Amino acid sequence: MSEAVIEVRELSKTFNGTVAVDRLSFDVRRGEILGLLGANGAGKTTAMHLVLGLIRPTSGTVRIFGKDLLKHRIEILQRTNFSSAYANLPTNLRVWQNLYVFSKIYGVNGHREKVDRLLQMFEISHLKKSVTGQLSSGEATRLNLCKALLNDPELLMLDEPTASLDPDIADKVRKLLRSIQREKGMTVLYTSHNMRDVEEVCDRIIFVAKGRKITEGTPREVTEKFQQKSLEDVFIRIARSGDLLAEGEKERE
Repeated sequence: MSEAVIEVRELSKTFNGTVAVDRLSFDVRRGEILGLLGANGAGKTTAMHLVLGLIRPTSGTVRIFGKDLLKHRIEILQRTNFSSAYANLPTNLRVWQNLYVFSKIYGVNGHREKVDRLLQMFEISHLKKSVTGQLSSGEATRLNLCKALLNDPELLMLDEPTASLDPDIADKVRKLLRSIQREKGMTVLYTSHNMRDVEEVCDRIIFVAKGRKITEGTPREVTEKFQQKSLEDVFIRIARSGDLLAEGEKERE
């Protein structure tokens, strides 16, 4: 079994008495794409923010590359990157300016060639001189993905990376991300509401509800376990059935 790049143990986060993440534990193995799935409010985005070190846990630990996140966050982030369909780059800069600035921050060698190559891969070369704030949501999403790949991260975290894309572009982006991941051997933590994304991209998935892990396995294993026709049917069942929390708790014990 491959070594764990991310090790999450008994992670909890409470906001003003509301439990967002509840004793969550999981590993992400080197070179795999792990999907973290759940309905809105399930705790998956909070869990990702905890793994990024954007917020501090109420309890529990996160280790990345074998190091404690709280003690070695800067060192860890130098080997990591992140993209979200809901996070914007500075809107007043042109596309090329944003990518050049981040290239300098990341210390990218040959940054001009790297920027041009990524813009071409994501089919937004024609937007290079456009003002970032004038991009459509789908164009901005692809720009964010270019930014996230500038430093060839060992660990890439993607929050709803195809949420703003039309079906044709989403299909291209899925295939491109999978190709890059395989070529570079990247480890990826991936959240999505699009079950086609998950089935095509993820090696393994974890469903969360009310901040707790309900089940995990390959997409096929989870579908078969819940005796459903598709992963989307599993998603709907977990989102609607509080009874599954008891099942998840028994599995964890």
